[in-house]
Amino acid sequence: MSRYYSMVLNVSGHNQEKSEEIMEAANKHWEFDDWSNYNNELSASGESSLTGGESEEEFAERITEAIWKANGKFCTVQVDATYLEDLPCETYSFDEEDYQRFVDMGE
Repeated sequence: MSRYYSMVLNVSGHNQEKSEEIMEAANKHWEFDDWSNYNNELSASGESSLTGGESEEEFAERITEAIWKANGKFCTVQVDATYLEDLPCETYSFDEEDYQRFVDMGE
């Protein structure tokens, strides 16, 4: 069963030279529109469906790990997930301990 969401993505503290790679990595996981790079923060939003029983948090973790891999080091990734069929929204943000756990798992 699919569930329709709006996802807003904000990435900061990243390697500016890796911005294109980060955007490409994120777009492999969600249909983001209108990327902006303002004040050294990448932002985008898009609407689509989570499928296969994936939760918001699982999606947020999956896209965060893809962005960390594209960036090659920790950066702050915030995902605002809004379930459009039943508002309000949940916000997920991962810290350096989560990044270290990701690195220790061997990517």
